This record gives sequence, C-alpha cells and structure tokens, in this order.
Amino acid sequence: MACVVSLYRPLSLLAPVGVRRAIVCRMSLDMRAREVFATAIEAVQPDIVVRRSLERTGDTLLVNGRSFTLKNNLHLVGFGKAVLGMAAEAERIVGDHLVRGVISVPHGIQETIRQHGKDQMLLKDGSHITVMEGAKHNLPDADAQRAAECIKELVSTLTENDMLLVLISGGGSALLPAPVPPISLQEKQDVTRRLAGAGATIQELNSVRRALSILKGGGLAHCAHPAQVVALVLSDVIGDPLDLIASGPTVWTEVWPEEIWSVLERYGLSSSLPVSVKEVLGRSAPRWEESGEQSDRAAHVLNAVIGSNSIALECAGRRARELGFRPVVLSPGVCGDVQSVSRLYGLLARFACSRDEPPPELPAEILKLGPETGVESWDLCRAMQVLGEGRGEGWGATCLLAGGEPTVQLTGKGRGGRNQELALRVGLELGGMELPPKGPLFLSGGTDGQDGPTEAAGAVTDAGLGKEARAQGLDPEGFLVNNDSFTFFSRLSGGQRLLLPGLTGTNVMDVHMLLIPPIPIVVSGR
Repeated sequence: MACVVSLYRPLSLLAPVGVRRAIVCRMSLDMRAREVFATAIEAVQPDIVVRRSLERTGDTLLVNGRSFTLKNNLHLVGFGKAVLGMAAEAERIVGDHLVRGVISVPHGIQETIRQHGKDQMLLKDGSHITVMEGAKHNLPDADAQRAAECIKELVSTLTENDMLLVLISGGGSALLPAPVPPISLQEKQDVTRRLAGAGATIQELNSVRRALSILKGGGLAHCAHPAQVVALVLSDVIGDPLDLIASGPTVWTEVWPEEIWSVLERYGLSSSLPVSVKEVLGRSAPRWEESGEQSDRAAHVLNAVIGSNSIALECAGRRARELGFRPVVLSPGVCGDVQSVSRLYGLLARFACSRDEPPPELPAEILKLGPETGVESWDLCRAMQVLGEGRGEGWGATCLLAGGEPTVQLTGKGRGGRNQELALRVGLELGGMELPPKGPLFLSGGTDGQDGPTEAAGAVTDAGLGKEARAQGLDPEGFLVNNDSFTFFSRLSGGQRLLLPGLTGTNVMDVHMLLIPPIPIVVSGR
C-alpha cells in the first residue's frame, strides 16, 4: 500500500516549497491524514526522544537542563514496551562510560523488531546491556520477576560516585514485579485483580500495588541511594503523572498500611486476604523509616518526561500546517466510553461544517459531553470558537487534533480495538454530511501500531462509510455489537480504510484527527 510506505517520508524533506505546494494540492484528505499521523508517531520514536533528551559533550552529560559528569560510572536499567529502542540509543550516546545495564522488555519483542526491519532499536553486538524478556500477554510472570530481581541487584550495589540512568515506558509495571516478601507474585496479582473487579479506581489500585512492592512508588530510587538517579520517561498515561507511569518506581511516594486497609475494607476484601499480605500490611512502620535524609534522597533523583501524547500532537500540528491545515489541539486527555467520544466528534464535525450559524442546542450538547469524555469545558469552548471563526471568516481547511485512551464496552467476541471501533462509530455519526473533499474526514490510530489484538493501528472514515458498507452487504451495527471492527474494515473495500503502519516501537496512547475542509462563505443579499 503506497500510503503505508510513505508514512516515514515527510514531504517537507523531499521537495522545495513550490513543488511541495503542488504536491499538497494533489494529496487527498485521506493521504494528508495518514501523513500527519505518521509524523505524530515519528515524533515519539524511542531513539528520537532519547536523542532529544540526552546530550553528551566529552565527559559531560546534559539532561533536562542539568549537567552530570561521566567517569565510567554510568549504570542503566529499564522496563517497558519501548525501552529496547531507548536503551540502544542511550548506549550509543554515553558510549564507554556505561558500565553495565539490565532491561526488562516484553516477551518476543527482539524477534518482532527484527521481523519489522527496525534494527536501530536493537542493541549492538558487544553491548554492556543485558536484555531480559517477560510479561507474556502483558501480565507479570516469573520471567519478569527474575528481571526485576536482577535490576534490584544491580542498583543496590551503587555508591555515591555512581549514576543510574532509568528508562521507563508504558507496560513497565508488568515488567517490574517485585512483591514484598513473603508475598508471592500470584498472591499480589490476585489481590489487585479482585480489587479491579470490585470497581477500585486506578489511584486505589496503584496505592495497593505500591504497598505490596519493593520497587514501585519510589522503591527503585530508594534501593539505588546514594547514587544519582536520572529517569527518562515515555508516558502512556493521560496527564503524564509520574507516580502512575509504571507505578512510579523513581517517584518518592510514602505508603502507610492504614490507608491500604481502608481501601481493602471499602471493597470487602480485608477479611479474605492471603496470610502473607496481612503480615506485610500489619507492620506498623511505613515501608521506609523517616529520616532527615529523605529530602536528600529526593534531591538525588531527576525525573523527566521525554515523550508523551502532547508532544506527538504538537509535532502532528506542525505537519498539518505544512500540509495546508490550520491545526487546533482539542485535548491530549480524551477518555470515557467510545460511544460518547464518537458522538462528540460527530457533533464537532457538524458544528464546524455548518454553513450557517449552528443552532444553540448544538454547542450545548457538545459541552454536555465534556465530563463524559475527559475534555474540559474550556478546551471545548476554545475549539468551537476557533472552528466558528474559521467558518465565519472563510479560513482554509482545519485539522482538529486530540489524543487519549477511550474505553470500549465488550459485548461480543469479534476482533477489533478502540481506535477501529471509534472510527466506525464516528463514520456513522457523520452520516448525511458531504463526502471528502467537501466533507470532513476522521482518523483514529494507536501510536504503538497495534489496536487491540489486530494488525491495524486504527482506521480512516468519513460520511460515506454507512452507504459504502451497505452497498457491499455489510451491516456496521452488527459488527459493533460483536466488537468486530477489524473484520468490518478488512472486508470493506479491500481494507483500504485501515491504518497499517506496523509495529512502531513506541506508545503514547492514541491520536484522533478530524479534518475539516474549507467552508464556503455564504454572502446574504442586501
């Protein structure tokens, strides 16, 4: 597919300005949407974000505005889905100053990366970094626990003359399981699984995980003291909260047993806990004794978010402008049920494409969806103001960008993912509007290149989706009931609407894109 092959060849690098404008004019909305999505992914590639964040001049390493002296004293650990590529670039930068490293990465990732031809994400022969694979199916397992033990062993030997570089990305929590003895990994998993099933919030789940773990909630940094710790974080969590990404192994978070008991009692689990969990939570003191050195410990830790959904959207916006669009970022924190999110995008498209002043109930309904979709009223008002000005003053095309991680209610057993289901639902919401290039186009894609258990990252859709599907004997509503969006898009027009970038090696959640064509100005007669 030509549109897939072109994903990583930005047009701005291929032609001078005059030629580029001519190329843009010939590009369809679909092609331009895919180009913008590719730029978002490129902006958060593991090697690129590390290269932007680590600068070495001789024996000095500059990180986030702070400088550190290298003297063959650097050690490296990492855990997460994107860490292999991060580690390869970090080792290239620091060179022979790296003494030793251990990284915990997903099962089978090295072979998968080789198959996708992304050799730059693999460690070179003779690397000082040991790669340990585990967490099959994204669940903590014995292999991941062994990797966590090796990481703990490495950091526990460091002195005040050492520096520890910690690489963290999404999936890191499952790849760093280290239960507090005598709790077993299975017992810890059972407790957190039961809590999740009872409706505990992510904050409550993370509090319990930290209480039962040696390394989470600042435990890794605690074990590494008094070494200087520098953590580079590729965020896959809305808002980039450092204490939640991989459960915050380098973020000092005190845990008190009384708080954990309160959570467990709230969900009716306190009386049925394993004996080992009761023993750990029954200890009167917090995990680490308070001392006058606590502030000193925190001063020896630098946490830096080097890649996030916001960064991906910012770079996507710049590319959209090059391709002739006025970029507008709605929010990097879109969440909530995919049905509410699709309704929001459908209403925004109708608001933006209305040739006359929209009826007042339309913006009111858009604002009403804000709390359900994680979008602040201020952001919705700002976006509608820009879209309204574009309509009233005859601006050119607009690219509305957003990111986040909506959820899907599972009612069937089909193959799909939240991005493909969102695209399918938005396509139905756009029904009755004009087709591109005169009507809007919507794209939703996962930055990791895999949407659910499928080969696609997402899909591209427009107002013609429903009619196109029915003409080919496909019932969109039936596929939605069975959560079978991948099968739907695979059968529809030979799969042309699917996003197929392949494994990207990164993950900063999803990118949503609504392309609005120029709206003709209606001049009323005098």
